[in-house]
Amino acid sequence: MKRRKVGNLLALSVLAYLSREPMHPYELSKTLRNYGDARSIKFTHGSLYMVVQQLAKAGFVAEQEVSREGARPERTVYAITDAGRAELRDWLRELVGEPQHEYPAFVSALSLVSALPPTEVVRLLRERLTGLDAQRAEAVAMIEKSEAEGLHPLFLIEESYRVRLLDAERAFVEEFIAKISDPAEGWGPMWAAVHGTVFESE
Repeated sequence: MKRRKVGNLLALSVLAYLSREPMHPYELSKTLRNYGDARSIKFTHGSLYMVVQQLAKAGFVAEQEVSREGARPERTVYAITDAGRAELRDWLRELVGEPQHEYPAFVSALSLVSALPPTEVVRLLRERLTGLDAQRAEAVAMIEKSEAEGLHPLFLIEESYRVRLLDAERAFVEEFIAKISDPAEGWGPMWAAVHGTVFESE
C-alpha cells in the first residue's frame, strides 16, 4: 500500500467532490452529509477543515477565492489541482483493485471472546443479531427511498455493499451461536468448564 502525503480517507472524499466543482469547507461538509458519505467516512467540521489544510499544503487543492457575506467570517473556496486529480485517481485505483488488511473491532473481539463465558457470549450474539437487522433495514430503506427519488443505483453502491456485509455477518453470527449451542457437539460445555461454570443453552 502506497504511503500518501495525506492518508486520511476523508481527504479522498474531499478530492472527489472538489473534482466536480470548487467549494468552501462548509459546502463540502454539507455535500458529504447530503450524499450519505457520513455513513462511510467519520468526520467533524474540525477534521474536515484540517484535512483541507493538509491537502492544500500537499499541493492537491488550492485557494481559488475568498468571500465574505455580511458579518459572517470569510470563506475560502478551494479547487482541486492537477496533482490532486492525479492523486484522486491513483488512490481510488489502489483501493478498488488491491485488498487491504483491515482491523474491524468485531474481529478483534472474536479473537479474545473466550475470555467471556459461553452463556453470556450467546446472549450478546443474539443482541448483535438484533442490531444487525436494524442496520440492514436502515440501509435497505435508504436505497429504496433514493431509487424512488430517481437516484441511479451506481451512486448507492456502497449501501448495497453494506447490506451484503451485514448479511454475511449475520450468517456468521448465527453459525457461531449454533456451534456453541449444539446439543450434541456444541462448544458450550467445554468452554464453560474453563470458566468454572455450566453452559445454559436457551
